[in-house]
Amino acid sequence: MIKFGYFCAMFIESNLPNSRKRGWIEVISGSMFSGKTEELIRRLRRAEIARQKVEIFKPSIDVRYSATEVVSHDETTIRSTAVENSATILLLAGDVDVVGIDEAQFFDLGLIDICNKLSNMGIRVIVAGLDMDFKGQPFGPVPGLMASAEYVTKVHAICMRCGYLAHFSHRLSDTGKLVLLGEKGEYEPLCRECYFDLKK
Repeated sequence: MIKFGYFCAMFIESNLPNSRKRGWIEVISGSMFSGKTEELIRRLRRAEIARQKVEIFKPSIDVRYSATEVVSHDETTIRSTAVENSATILLLAGDVDVVGIDEAQFFDLGLIDICNKLSNMGIRVIVAGLDMDFKGQPFGPVPGLMASAEYVTKVHAICMRCGYLAHFSHRLSDTGKLVLLGEKGEYEPLCRECYFDLKK
């Protein structure tokens, strides 16, 4: 289902006067397996169909499926550039209309400032990432990006315990590392009730 905020973004994009290029920030957030990357790819492909210049970035540590593509869990792909830090995005996002950023939670907090600079330059910035870590705490720059974004889409997975809407990422292993790249054997999405029942 298309969210109201995203619909507004598309309406504004198609009805702005051409005299001035305006940018904004869109954030797609949610738990593991909620379709964040799939939605990011969908929006970027639509921009490409509209013949807009698009650049896509992801953190260099994310090599689960591909080093040169953003890949969703359902194996939808789009070409991308892996970068070490957020500052590199600003250097590589030259004459473009749209910048896509996947797995934003793995970037440094400077990503917030970078995304604002890009949008101030008239670039549409679309960011996807986890808003909470496996402990249920705000994760990296994503909460800050949600605060400064014009449009925020919160997507949900299905709770693996009860079938309700899920927005917590429960880690199945007992490692305490904050950064652990997510596979189906490492995490499961849970609703609030099931997540906190497991924490008791």
